[in-house]
Amino acid sequence: MGAEDGRPAAGGGGPGELRVGVLAYPGCFASEVFGVPDLLTMAGHVAGPAAPGYRVTVVSPRRRVTASGGASLDVRPLREVDVLVVPGFELPAGADVGALLARLTPETGAIRAQAAAGTAVVSLCVGAFLLAGAGLLDGRRATTSWLHAGELARRFPGADVRPQHLVVTDRGVTTTAAFSAMYDFALDLIRRHHGARVARTTARVALLDDARASQTPYADPRLLPQPGREFSQRVMRRLDQNLAERYDLAALADAFQVSTRTLLRRFAEETGHSPLVHLQASRVRRARHLLESTDRTVAAIAAAVGYRDPGTFASLFARHTGHRPHAYRTAFRRRRVDGASAR
Repeated sequence: MGAEDGRPAAGGGGPGELRVGVLAYPGCFASEVFGVPDLLTMAGHVAGPAAPGYRVTVVSPRRRVTASGGASLDVRPLREVDVLVVPGFELPAGADVGALLARLTPETGAIRAQAAAGTAVVSLCVGAFLLAGAGLLDGRRATTSWLHAGELARRFPGADVRPQHLVVTDRGVTTTAAFSAMYDFALDLIRRHHGARVARTTARVALLDDARASQTPYADPRLLPQPGREFSQRVMRRLDQNLAERYDLAALADAFQVSTRTLLRRFAEETGHSPLVHLQASRVRRARHLLESTDRTVAAIAAAVGYRDPGTFASLFARHTGHRPHAYRTAFRRRRVDGASAR
């Protein structure tokens, strides 16, 4: 499996165990080292003792590893595995990513070697920077935390960064969005190894949403790094103030006295995505608010956020939130009622 079906090319998923290695390194998030293995353990219990399980090992090219928060990890030497999982790390504002990657050359070398041997490689959150440092994202589609997608795209222009996606797989290399997206990946792995029923039951046991489709609803542009983003901020402000208007790239470029090509290039350089991606995310956020706070029909809400065809709007909304508009409104109101009754 690969880019054709959007799933990781994880071998060993037949009648035997699936061998999963989690690559630990200095400063990695300890929770991401153990998050996927813990969910796989739960899936094994759900599937039962007769089903093929998972053999998970925390591995490293180093003899000792101290993770985030000072946690010491018990690691084993790198060995042949079916899937290599690379967790993320702390990436505060202004951090020197280049210097950090330079200190992790043993890890990027190990990642490169595993990929060359045919291992399916998976990054969690900003672990994508290590995959990019190993050269695995050149010419591939990829994602990472929406907060750092722009930095990934700027630092590694050979990668086709898709900041709206939760999980992206391209030719045996999988990248995921921020933190909890490791569970979206793990559930897909469980689904392929044990089937949809086990994945669905595991999600219910763990209280996980197994129907998410995008990280865009979680993105907050106000949290993104601001320096050097003056142009894109002005474009975003204009789009946000005119959600109901038809998207017209030529007219938008004229408003800022640049060519369409220049607008797209400068916007992508500052944000990592296109004006249309931003507009769609803003429209969905506004629609969510209207579905939650008003009784307006879906057709009326679609028109309010720029869609004459309610069907087109509903498809976009489902792609971003994992729910059709009517289902989203029903679920929101049910949660609100349940929350009120619990108090």
